[in-house]
Amino acid sequence: MHPHLIFWISAAVRMAIILAAAAAGAYFWGVVTGLALALFGMIVLIVVQLQYLLNLSDWLDNPNSARLPDGWGAWTEIFSRLYKLRRGDEKNQTELAEWLARFRQAMTLLPDGLVIMDDVMFLEWCNPIAERHLGLDLTRDKGMRVTNLVRTPEFIDYIILGRYETPLTLSLRDRKLIVHVIPFENRRQILVTHDITESERIDMMRRDFIANASHELRTPLTVINGFLEIASMQPDMEVAIRSSHLKLMVEQGERMQRLVEDMLTLSRLESTEFKVRNEGIDMQMMLKHICQEAQALSAGKHRIELEFDGPDIMGSTDEIRSAISNLVTNAVRYTPEHGEIKVIWRNTSQGPQCVVQDNGIGISQEHLSRLTERFYRVDKSRSRETQGTGLGLAIVKHVLIRHGAQLLIESTVNVGSKFCVQFPARTLVTAA
Repeated sequence: MHPHLIFWISAAVRMAIILAAAAAGAYFWGVVTGLALALFGMIVLIVVQLQYLLNLSDWLDNPNSARLPDGWGAWTEIFSRLYKLRRGDEKNQTELAEWLARFRQAMTLLPDGLVIMDDVMFLEWCNPIAERHLGLDLTRDKGMRVTNLVRTPEFIDYIILGRYETPLTLSLRDRKLIVHVIPFENRRQILVTHDITESERIDMMRRDFIANASHELRTPLTVINGFLEIASMQPDMEVAIRSSHLKLMVEQGERMQRLVEDMLTLSRLESTEFKVRNEGIDMQMMLKHICQEAQALSAGKHRIELEFDGPDIMGSTDEIRSAISNLVTNAVRYTPEHGEIKVIWRNTSQGPQCVVQDNGIGISQEHLSRLTERFYRVDKSRSRETQGTGLGLAIVKHVLIRHGAQLLIESTVNVGSKFCVQFPARTLVTAA
């Protein structure tokens, strides 16, 4: 039945009851009594309606605490509809709160900073990444002007001028950021910050690597080409001079070969497709061979001692051998004649440990943090004398990373150096 029809039928029934009561009163007690009953009935009806209106007003003022009455007549339908609307509204609010929570969680997990500002640049909301990038605190700074919170002149000019077609590159808080402002709904604006510090560092490393590799290859190529040009211009060159030139060309060719091999090794170690071979390594035999090779390189000019008191480990034999051999070879190259080099293999509470210690020329403290960078040399002239490629410690670092190990370096100028390789306990060979 149509709601309007129900309303009028209910009203007609109430009026009919009042009129019937008035008619009965007039019939039995006279017309005055009948009119009085009719007036009383109307007053009661009006009071009841006013009471329901008051209840409705109280509920509208505080719908959470006040309770809708059951009502009668048309009020039953009205209160029923209001209750359904209230339930639907609560459901919608719950769903909206859930979606808002999901949205904020998603914005929190974004790798970029996100700031929502109003039309006058007041901070409305930001995610934790934006707090770190720009030094904001949502609890403290909400409602404050963003240009008052980030006082970098380039940023302020970018925001005030409003030329948002081109993103802003900003150096802030030891980070390099790309800042982009996106206007959206109701004159609000979204400020996005993207951290490019790491990508810039990688690009710089790539550029430095290419430049250094080109430089390292150019020198031996120049020597070889120069000697070849001399030989072609002087076919009757003396045998002794020709032999001397050939010897130098062979040395430079070998230097280029070592450099290319080290670069290929680094490339292979950095490849995610090149998996670590997990095999048992006889450490005592490996370290003996490495020390024998070091003795041959030293040609009896150094005292090389091996102290072995540790277990075998699991890993890639070739990679571990390459890493430790690089450390021992460097110790030989940078230790003067009659110096001492000690190789120690032992087990510690953190796991197996290899120490390569010498009493050589040592390294200044400002160089220690950069020793494992590609082509980084403390003394370039001495590195050429020792025929190093500048990639040895970079190879060591990548090998250790692949095996979950750490390289700890201690050194004092004119006292000596100590290179400690700490393997994790999980590399220990377990009994079958």
